Amino acid sequence: MRDHNYARPVRGGKRAALRAPRGLLLAGLLAAAPCCRAGIDHMVPYDDSGIWKRSNQQALEYGLIAAEVGGALWYGGETRLGKTFWRSIDSSVAAGIVAQIMKYSFSRVRPIDSGPGGDPNLWFKGHGNESFPSGETTAVSSIVTPFILEYGHDHPAVYALALLPVYDAIARVKVQAHWQSDVLAGLALGTGTAWLIHRSPNSPFILQVMPHGIYVGISKHF
Repeated sequence: MRDHNYARPVRGGKRAALRAPRGLLLAGLLAAAPCCRAGIDHMVPYDDSGIWKRSNQQALEYGLIAAEVGGALWYGGETRLGKTFWRSIDSSVAAGIVAQIMKYSFSRVRPIDSGPGGDPNLWFKGHGNESFPSGETTAVSSIVTPFILEYGHDHPAVYALALLPVYDAIARVKVQAHWQSDVLAGLALGTGTAWLIHRSPNSPFILQVMPHGIYVGISKHF
C-alpha cells in the first residue's frame, strides 16, 4: 500500500539544501573545538587483532555504505523506511564533506606517526596529517543515527545500532589511527549532522534531485 505522506518531494527543497550546510558547518566547528581534547588523549598499545582488526573496521564501514545506498535505491522515497535511508545518505555525505574540510584545516598528526610515546599536540602540520576528526567514526555514526532517531521510540531495539560507532571509535584508537578526541569529534559530527537533517522538514535533500524512477524505488518495478 502506498504511503501518501511521502508521495511527492517537498517544494523548496533545493533552497533548504543550500541552507543546510550552515548548520552542518556550525556543528563541525563545535565538534572541532580544540578544548574537546581536555587532556584525555594518550597513546594506547597497538592492537590489530580479533574484533579490532583493521579488516573488520573496513567491513563495517563499507557494509554500512552499501546498505544505505542499496536500501535507498530499493525503497525509494515514498515510504518511511525509504525516506530514512535517503536521510542516512544525506547525513553521511554532508558529515563526510565537513570532516574532510576539518582534516585539512587542523592537519593533526596521527598517533602512529607522532613519535615515541606519542604527542597529541601536533596540530597544523600540513598535508598528509588528517587525524582530526575520525572520518570513519563520522561515517558510521552519520549512517546509523537517522534510523535511531526515526525508529528508536517505536522499536527500542534499534538503539543497539549505537554500538556500531562506539565499536568503530574504540577500534580506530586501538590501531593508533586516531586520538581519543578525534573519535569523540567524529561521533559528535556524525550524530549532530544526522540530527540536523532529521529535524529539517525538507529532507531528504539528495532524493529531491533524483529521477522519478529513483524516487519511486526499484522495488516498485517488481
